[in-house]
Amino acid sequence: MISKYQVPIPPKLLCVYCSSSTTLDPKYYAMAEAVGHGLVARGWGLIYGGGCSGLMGSIARAVHKSKGHVVGIIPEFMKAREWAYNEADELVTVGTMRQRKQIMEERAEAFLTLPGGIGTLEEMGEIVVLRSLGVIRKPLILLNQDGYYDDYIRMLERMAGENFIPRGRDRLLAVAPTLDEVWDKLGA
Repeated sequence: MISKYQVPIPPKLLCVYCSSSTTLDPKYYAMAEAVGHGLVARGWGLIYGGGCSGLMGSIARAVHKSKGHVVGIIPEFMKAREWAYNEADELVTVGTMRQRKQIMEERAEAFLTLPGGIGTLEEMGEIVVLRSLGVIRKPLILLNQDGYYDDYIRMLERMAGENFIPRGRDRLLAVAPTLDEVWDKLGA
């Protein structure tokens, strides 16, 4: 498909998991925009859940403002509810949430998780499991903006401390408290 923005398809896609909520503190939308601009500046394209609202919409619009490439993967039921970012360079409609995650997993070169709710945790959690099993070796970075994921990180440490998971959280995911550290961990 030829982009309406006439940009070449990037050689690598960063999968970003994040919230679709429209009632968040403005600092979260600002960070999503900064991620969008930053990934384009570093030669990445965006692959994400295809939404038009919340952090999802903020990051997609920022990628386009920076003349980058947006790939959205969205289930039909969400598209029918008019939740899709129809301006995506490539908007793939799938039947189920599982298909959505599978396509994002297959096409992404790396994964980044911004603050989000249960859907974000579920998507990231699947990649954590696949990394723990050695099925996926692609980077997974958790942007712990203002300590948002501190409790999640403590839970992982407790799981390791009580031998539910192997020690060495870095095997599962890298934690970055700042956006600059995200780019460092990606080597971008």
